[in-house]
Amino acid sequence: MSKGNGMMRALKCRECGRQYPLEALHVCDFDFGPLEVVYDYERIQGVMTRDLIVSRPQTMWRYRELLPVVDDPTVGFEVGFTPLIKADRLAERLGVRELWVKNDTVNYPSLSFKDRVVSVALSRSRELGFDTVACASTGNLANSVAANAAAAGLKAYVFIPADLEQGKVLNSLVYQPQVIGIQGHYDQVNRLCAEIAGKYGWAFVNVNMRPYYAEGSKSMGFEIVEQLGWRVPQHTVIPMASGSLLTKIHKSYRELSDLGLVEASGWRIHGAQAGGCSPISQAQKAGLDFFKPVKPETIAKSLAIGTPADGFYALRVMKDTGGAADDVTDDEIREGIKLLAECEGIFAETAGGVTVGVAKKLIASGKISAEDSAVLCVTGHGLKTLDAVQGCVGKAREIKPSLREFESALTGDGQLTR
Repeated sequence: MSKGNGMMRALKCRECGRQYPLEALHVCDFDFGPLEVVYDYERIQGVMTRDLIVSRPQTMWRYRELLPVVDDPTVGFEVGFTPLIKADRLAERLGVRELWVKNDTVNYPSLSFKDRVVSVALSRSRELGFDTVACASTGNLANSVAANAAAAGLKAYVFIPADLEQGKVLNSLVYQPQVIGIQGHYDQVNRLCAEIAGKYGWAFVNVNMRPYYAEGSKSMGFEIVEQLGWRVPQHTVIPMASGSLLTKIHKSYRELSDLGLVEASGWRIHGAQAGGCSPISQAQKAGLDFFKPVKPETIAKSLAIGTPADGFYALRVMKDTGGAADDVTDDEIREGIKLLAECEGIFAETAGGVTVGVAKKLIASGKISAEDSAVLCVTGHGLKTLDAVQGCVGKAREIKPSLREFESALTGDGQLTR
């Protein structure tokens, strides 16, 4: 077990401000508010410079002073620093001057942004002396916990809704954790996991380890800023499940600005949800600062959280930054997946289709000006959700092994006849 606190000071309640020791805690005893890591920013400012960051390996750990571990990481050494792609063809199709795609479909090892939060949570769990880790998941988190725990030699339990996409179930089972399918939606899975965490004392990455786990999402924001030449984007469009990724990317921008590593500037944070599970976007569009829980019904299962833990805070971030939210139908999700693949060669899962579809709406409505620049956060690979696009992307044209038959199938523009 590690001694000292590194660059961390304490855990602090996001509601009342009470402070707690840096242990496996996640809610305030007084008002049940969520706990968040507080850092010693004065010490960090004296150490962390652009030159120091650039001198380090190209992983998320190049920003380790702003991540909640005491010692060097012990899990997920290669996670992060995924490509930021200038998406000119997609920009033209969506009608905006400049567009970038933060492509976490190629994150290591499980092809989603969850590798960021899991590498932090498991590294911190080891520092606190845990040898068994677990999670409640809509799929991507289960894959990442299973993969990273296997590499680290940790025992793992993953709890998922029983109706999850089979691709994601297999992507967990292959690493040989204990996989438990729960006959219910994610919020029911999460409630059960809170009970199990309390009784068994395991490190549940998104329950008792949540304050540390959530901080890993900041690394996506840090990378975006560095990859843009140390500037914060005018607009960032982020998919929302719990809402945590959105709040943490905003926090990353604020930290770099407060530390003087980037020029302080206004930025707008926008949220994207699936129409079949859109409690946060519906509240934002109605001008409310609270959301009403919903029962999820969408192909975007990775975003299917009807009672989002950080929904209130996501709404606050969008309000404070002048951002907006919107949501898209299942058909619009599929169209977003196809558009991103066709224009930029990136095959995203359903959450990526949500981000692209919502960005299209925000640009069309003027909430993202056609003269501005925006970053779209694409968080997982399409190979995880093949069923979602099955039957809507066409099919292979079969011909005999004959040049004449091939040429007879061609149209004047070089396409194959149907």
